[in-house]
Amino acid sequence: MSAAMRFPLLAFLISTLGVAMAQTTAPADGGLAGSFADLSPREAALEHLLSERGSADSFAAVVEEARKQGVGGQAILEARFLFHVDRQEDAAIAAMLPEFMARRDTFRLEDSEIFSLKEDWLAVTEYVQAIAALKKGDKDAFKKHITEAFWLSPRQGSAFAPHIDRVRLEEAMSAVRIDFTTRLADLTGSGVVVLGDLMAGKKAMLLHFWSPWSHECEAAMPDFVATAHALEKKGISVVSLVADDSPKGLTDARELIRPIGPTPPGAWLVDPKKNSLNRLLRIQSVPAAVLVSPEGRVLFNGHPTDDNLWRAIQRLDPSIARPASERGREEP
Repeated sequence: MSAAMRFPLLAFLISTLGVAMAQTTAPADGGLAGSFADLSPREAALEHLLSERGSADSFAAVVEEARKQGVGGQAILEARFLFHVDRQEDAAIAAMLPEFMARRDTFRLEDSEIFSLKEDWLAVTEYVQAIAALKKGDKDAFKKHITEAFWLSPRQGSAFAPHIDRVRLEEAMSAVRIDFTTRLADLTGSGVVVLGDLMAGKKAMLLHFWSPWSHECEAAMPDFVATAHALEKKGISVVSLVADDSPKGLTDARELIRPIGPTPPGAWLVDPKKNSLNRLLRIQSVPAAVLVSPEGRVLFNGHPTDDNLWRAIQRLDPSIARPASERGREEP
């Protein structure tokens, strides 16, 4: 039975959204063991190839073993694609473009271990072209190729959507300017704070959007506190914003940050419903981080653990190091 049957298209879509199909790693001796023991050497190598989600080195070892066992180039290309998509490695996906284009017109379904229709293969080829265009900053080409990918394989639409959302957000943020005359209530109830006073003399401002009712926000709070301390020492203002200004919301927010101590790092403010920064910056989920320049331009808008946030911060000051706890959260 081919892997196209064992791994239905739904599993492929989940993988392309960044969720591992499996979390196996290569055996220490480089051989094939465990759940693959009852298969032929080639079948075991293929299963291992499609399920490996360990380090880059362990995957390279699995690829080499697959070649030795006679697994074809098409299957290896597909497995490499899934590996990089699972790890959200856009640069690696874009680098595969010449290989996809070389096989575009000679693709045969019988050589594939993933695709059940030729259109699905062609859609992924368009997707790889779209990612390559995105890496080059060519948004017109990105839109062209991602639209063609949708047309060829609508079932894979959920896999393409995150990249479209990212481009739209970047376009919207390019027109946004933060008004530093904005006045926001302090979470402790001690008064009103002007954003401009917090930015004065700073290299940038990190806006941290959170909610006391988000399990992820609660779990990430120690990492955020470490980050806030590190950034403040380097001249970057840190402002945490909670969007719920109801009495219960404020009470729960104060309760959540109480363990941080009497002087939590940065400013902890309330984002009002009217003229909300949340809406202006298109925050759709929390936690979220927005890095703002002294001129009010948005330098980054996304998840706090996104590597691109730290790239933006280090462009401002290369001496700023990512806290060890944050690096640990990003390791596969």
